[in-house]
Amino acid sequence: MPKSLHSKRHLMIAAALAEQRRSKGLSQAQVAKAFGRHQPFIANIESGQRRVDLVELLELAEIIDLDVLALVKQVMDS
Repeated sequence: MPKSLHSKRHLMIAAALAEQRRSKGLSQAQVAKAFGRHQPFIANIESGQRRVDLVELLELAEIIDLDVLALVKQVMDS
């Protein structure tokens, strides 16, 4: 089993977060500020260099209005 940091599923989550952020017209800095972190934190998630745990995913999804259930289904079906 491949390491999850660089797995296809991990990269799908990272890409979905970045795509949704951009579709909402938000910068990484804006999301980071709302999340209480610095911009590189968001950049590392979106680039696949940092894993997102479930609580972080839920909080980020709330900030960028991402449907987590739909994302999970998409990832599971891949």
